[in-house]
Amino acid sequence: MAAARREARSRAQRRRSGRRGQQDRRGRASRGLPYTRWNVVMFAVALGVIVIGYICLSRPPVDGFLSLTLAPVLLVLGYCVLIPIALLMGGTSGKEASTEASGEDVGG
Repeated sequence: MAAARREARSRAQRRRSGRRGQQDRRGRASRGLPYTRWNVVMFAVALGVIVIGYICLSRPPVDGFLSLTLAPVLLVLGYCVLIPIALLMGGTSGKEASTEASGEDVGG
């Protein structure tokens, strides 16, 4: 009877420690951001285009080409095109780039 209890306890401890290990691994993997250097550069370009758009918007005359035509186009381009591209498009990591270059088909 005592041997059965010890065996049940050891099984329960192994199960608990295995779950805890899986939770730690999942927690560590989800902490990092999926953005690469390419994403940061694209975001900086988008912010630059937006700043240039606001500078063009502030230049007189109010009814001129810069403030009436170019500035809105730059602002829409920055906010609606470049920032979503910077946030949603993923750069390839070194491992993915080497797999694509070698032509290996992974997974399927």
